[in-house]
Amino acid sequence: MSIFDSHAHYDHKRFDKDRDTLIKALPSQSVSAIINVGCDISSSLASVKLAEAYAYVYATAGVHPHEAKSLCEAGLQTIKKLCTHKKVVALGEIGLDFHYDFSPRDVQREWFQRQLSLAYEIDMPVVIHSRDAHEETFAMIEASPMRRGVIHSFSGDAALAAAYVALGFHIGISGVVTFDKTNMLQDVVAAIPLSRMLMETDAPYLTPAPFRGKRNESHYLKYVVEAIAKIKGETAESVCTQTSANVKSLLNL
Repeated sequence: MSIFDSHAHYDHKRFDKDRDTLIKALPSQSVSAIINVGCDISSSLASVKLAEAYAYVYATAGVHPHEAKSLCEAGLQTIKKLCTHKKVVALGEIGLDFHYDFSPRDVQREWFQRQLSLAYEIDMPVVIHSRDAHEETFAMIEASPMRRGVIHSFSGDAALAAAYVALGFHIGISGVVTFDKTNMLQDVVAAIPLSRMLMETDAPYLTPAPFRGKRNESHYLKYVVEAIAKIKGETAESVCTQTSANVKSLLNL
């Protein structure tokens, strides 16, 4: 079994004490590759450094809606430059977050649109964050020319997932799928083709059962694999093979 973690944050302070030891151990725990995702300029730079340090780590560069208020023209140009790095594989995470509203909504919209446009300009897939903003996020993407990316840690319903798939996007399946027997993400997994799913931890967040509440790590994705396999009537091996192929195809790896 070979697991590809399509979304993690190993630059997070919760990994400061054991980051190197943990990442070095992952290949022996069936984790073949990881994408470390940038959320602002500093974390994008840190993601690139991690990708340079480990052959099986890749990076993204982008500014999360929480940090949109800090983005400026110079910052956008920094993202553009980072995206030329050989191990930067996507622009993100970008999008809208109307749950916390850490950045004003009009500012979130402006920089989401600008980063979508930049991704299209430089022909990079996008990593999309959307929380409590499902309809507007979809509308902005649909109105843009972008048709290549992943909806990270998907939290909408099956109909919305199908609409994104119809646009050409992939759906990020997180540890939430293991939380209980009737959650909406399980309905999404049942409804969309395995060929459009990516597996992700969002480490250190969204740790699957039976370790919910603890720090998430990429090797815990085996529990996500098992949940998807059960829902789809597939083997764990086939889930890993297909989702790994999906992310490699999306990111041209």
